[in-house]
Amino acid sequence: MSTVTKRATVYFDPVMHRVLQHKALETSRSVSDLVNDAVRQYLAEDAEDLAAFEDRAAEALIPYEVMLRELKADGCL
Repeated sequence: MSTVTKRATVYFDPVMHRVLQHKALETSRSVSDLVNDAVRQYLAEDAEDLAAFEDRAAEALIPYEVMLRELKADGCL
């Protein structure tokens, strides 16, 4: 983790802020740590999704009707 940090103002719903404060006390961490971890996890999920799209970009497209027929044949619909 970088030792240089940037300051930002974030406005939380009062209930959310209270929950974050309690979680911070419970885990002996700062609210900033909790928020940074949550944002990092959220962005990592986006990166995983983008990587999956890139990996599948070369796959042949399946027409909707074919996909529908396959789902019905597999008992998914």
